[in-house]
Amino acid sequence: MKIGMVCYPSYGGSGVVATELGYALGERGHEVHFISSARPFRLRRFHEKLFYHEVTDVSYPVFKYPPYTLLLANKIVEVANYVGLDLIHAHYAIPHSISAYLAKQMMMKPIPLVTTLHGTDVTLVGAFEEFKLLTCLALRVSDRITAVSDALAKETAVAFGSLEQSIEVIPNFIDPKMYLPKGELMSKCKDHFAPLGEKVLTHISNFREVKRVVDVVNIFALVEKVVPSRLLLVGDGPEMARVEREVVKLGLEKKVLFLGKQENVQDILQMADVFLLPSAQESFGLVALEAMACGVPVVASRVGGLPEVVRHGETGYLADVGDIQGMSEAVLKLLTDQLRYKAFSEQATTWARESFPIERAVKSYESVYESVIRGS
Repeated sequence: MKIGMVCYPSYGGSGVVATELGYALGERGHEVHFISSARPFRLRRFHEKLFYHEVTDVSYPVFKYPPYTLLLANKIVEVANYVGLDLIHAHYAIPHSISAYLAKQMMMKPIPLVTTLHGTDVTLVGAFEEFKLLTCLALRVSDRITAVSDALAKETAVAFGSLEQSIEVIPNFIDPKMYLPKGELMSKCKDHFAPLGEKVLTHISNFREVKRVVDVVNIFALVEKVVPSRLLLVGDGPEMARVEREVVKLGLEKKVLFLGKQENVQDILQMADVFLLPSAQESFGLVALEAMACGVPVVASRVGGLPEVVRHGETGYLADVGDIQGMSEAVLKLLTDQLRYKAFSEQATTWARESFPIERAVKSYESVYESVIRGS
């Protein structure tokens, strides 16, 4: 099949999923054409079956901002007509499915549209009622809708009422060849960050308010009082200044390290002892799955799709949003009990690899693609 993959290029779960899915599809002989405003950050390895088409801006006095939705629609048409796409796979209903819908109206031969919901599709409507009609349209005109978790599928049904078609749940995934359990590979690097053998806590995100990165710092502060530790913060975003102020306020400048945006997060995760994800909302929590695949137990919020990813009391611990004390106690349970930690680490690796393999997800998406192309 020739697949048009429309996704955001920025750091985040949807871009990671779209890109890794593209590589896996390429390995299975499909041709994947990424259509985005910039090269997706994980699209770095050359593959003869993968192509990238950039949506370029236009500068015109009438437009206060570049009309990205229209430019994307035009680019989808160009790619579809030129290479003969069999279908479009849009990650996020807004704006990608809307652009794909516009594109279909302009094509020489309309093709099916598959939309994958990643979470913001629904929460955006919760925050801005103005997007509800657009999102309803995006869902209605999609030939097939998938969601990355049961929680997200149910939340969508609640937000939009009865849909004409059911939402198929295809969980996010990991490639076991990329996410390896902790070994000697990163031991020297860990010694650099924790020269006195301190425990290493890690958080990776886009530093948006919903990620509650300030909570990460406060959880770490409580843990560090009991167990000598270091905190590695990976990523950047609008909350960065606030997080930095919290670190200074608590006097943790020498114990909290900001690593900025990093592509190979699997290497960093191999240095971690515990991964923290105290988000206010997570439709799936891909980075938690990546951590567990590396044998790192996760302490996270009990929200959204996280209970489907983190097995409470087996691969990590879940607590209520904002329960800094409870999360710090959970971390200490792991760091002060070697046998418990070893069991959680091993269970995390097994659970991630056996329950979320990339092969299963790729076959599920292939089945969806084949179904919409047949028109069934």
